[in-house]
Amino acid sequence: MKPMKPMTPMTPMKPMTPPARWWPEALGDAPNSAGGQNETRYAFFADQQRLALEAGDGRIQVFDTGDHRISGVQQSQDSAGRKVTFTSQHGEVALEKLKPVTPG
Repeated sequence: MKPMKPMTPMTPMKPMTPPARWWPEALGDAPNSAGGQNETRYAFFADQQRLALEAGDGRIQVFDTGDHRISGVQQSQDSAGRKVTFTSQHGEVALEKLKPVTPG
């Protein structure tokens, strides 16, 4: 029986690549959180208190998040249409509770 060979050292992980920017340039390159579900994607920028949202129609909307720190998104659909809800430190916040602002 041959002796076991030593394990080869692990290759260091490569740094994560930030998501390709699809939000307005004025918001910056690195959102505090970003993600999506189905056709909806979001990027949250804490310093600017802004949330960029693209709901699958190619139109980008920007919202004032106030003191919400957005960390997740959920969406559901019923007879009234699609409902988008975000998770913040205060619990769930519906998209329609956030104030739209002019992108940029």
